[in-house]
Amino acid sequence: MRKKIVAGNWKMNTNLCEAVELAKGIRERLSEVPSNVKLIVAPPFTNIESVEEILSGTPVAVAAQNCADHDKGAYTGEISAKMIASCGCKYVILGHSERRTYYGETSAKIVEKMKLAFAAGLGVILCIGENLDERNAGKHFEVTRKEIEDVLFNFTAEDMANVTVAYEPIWAIGTGVTATSAQAEEIHAHVRKVIASEFGEKVADEMTILYGGSCKPSNAKELFSCPDIDGGLIGGAALKPDDFIAIAKSY
Repeated sequence: MRKKIVAGNWKMNTNLCEAVELAKGIRERLSEVPSNVKLIVAPPFTNIESVEEILSGTPVAVAAQNCADHDKGAYTGEISAKMIASCGCKYVILGHSERRTYYGETSAKIVEKMKLAFAAGLGVILCIGENLDERNAGKHFEVTRKEIEDVLFNFTAEDMANVTVAYEPIWAIGTGVTATSAQAEEIHAHVRKVIASEFGEKVADEMTILYGGSCKPSNAKELFSCPDIDGGLIGGAALKPDDFIAIAKSY
């Protein structure tokens, strides 16, 4: 049985007070969350420890939104995987389209980050997905396949136990446009097939694959009903406890 995960990526939102209130709001509503759903929240680096303290003792895991591709050293402004783990994080989001687009992160850099994340004992939420031009050109299968091959194929089948893949159609992030459930399921099934081609059917069947792209309470149930969609990587709706919990309740 694959893990069902609803993860909230807070991105560059919330100051410390806002993050504390958001975490408290989520904690107050945890009794509403189905027992088979794992919640993860990813606050900004500055708020990780405070959020971790509030959610300590609950089933909610805390993730970082990124980590450095170096272990330590003279890299001003960078945060290492070990530092993140020492703050109580259990996961790190890597390869997000905003990191790839705005900061030029390559698959090779993501591979290095993943190695350090695994060494620090962190699970990785790996983001993949095509932009609008690639979708319109019919290259969405090709793009997602290459992103998987260029990153995950550098690791072992055993490593895959610590990987969650998040398919995020870039054209649907923050736009209010959502892939239809058929479009999303089609890609999720494709991702699972690509993973199976390298690591075998068992690994692919056990892989949790999330949908990320304007997922909200109004469409979560339909998306999550698809056989290959195992939850969501939530952006804007994760900043409202009512919406975030409502998405989790869609299961």
